[in-house]
Amino acid sequence: MRTVLTVAAVWFATILLAPVAIVARLLGLNEGEHGVAQWCMRTWARTMCVAAGVRLVVHNPERILRDRGAVYACNHVSWFDVFAIASVLPRYTFIAKSELRKLPIFGYGAEAAGVVFLTRDNRKAAFESYQDAAREVTAGKNVVVFPEGTRGRNYSLRPFKKGPFVLAIAAQAPVVPVLVYGAREVMPKGTFRVHSATVHVHFLEPVETTGLDYDRRHQLMRVVWDRIAACLRDQYGVGTSEHPIAEAGEQIA
Repeated sequence: MRTVLTVAAVWFATILLAPVAIVARLLGLNEGEHGVAQWCMRTWARTMCVAAGVRLVVHNPERILRDRGAVYACNHVSWFDVFAIASVLPRYTFIAKSELRKLPIFGYGAEAAGVVFLTRDNRKAAFESYQDAAREVTAGKNVVVFPEGTRGRNYSLRPFKKGPFVLAIAAQAPVVPVLVYGAREVMPKGTFRVHSATVHVHFLEPVETTGLDYDRRHQLMRVVWDRIAACLRDQYGVGTSEHPIAEAGEQIA
């Protein structure tokens, strides 16, 4: 039943909200925390959570940086990681894979709402997308990234890509590590079946990047990775044997 409700919610919310975001962009109404685009994205995400029967529990909301832009780096095991963060974070956008831009209606609406699409197999285009995102952060917007690159099949934290951390250093913006736990129980990778569950969103201690340069990106990645891995271990007993940094030669996204 939850699966049917969620699928229906996806279609109806997308059909209703995407045109609103597109028209609002044309009219210049999408700017600011209280702009139409933010309302559309937050309403869309909350609709998904309500339809799926998700109960959100937010830990340490005081670590959300409300007076400046930041990069929020989150683990990724389910589409409901996205919906959970989008339900609670102020003035944000996402970096998403370019394939989502091709989805009917959704792609146009997401682009109008300010989502930054990333071409992961084109290094030059990917860095240009990160530069666009850095400008958004400098202007005061929060950017949500999933540095593992794609959804995992379990909660064990996987290696990070460098792109999100290059972005944070370029913007000289703090990185806020985020752990989402419980989204896999709602809808794990590899299935479209949806189940009700409680999803915990942990905002961890921000990591400052002021004064860091490109050569310190791996140090920044390790600190953020360690904080999320420690929260997984201490709060949920989930360990990992993965190395925190992706191997040389992998995609930057």
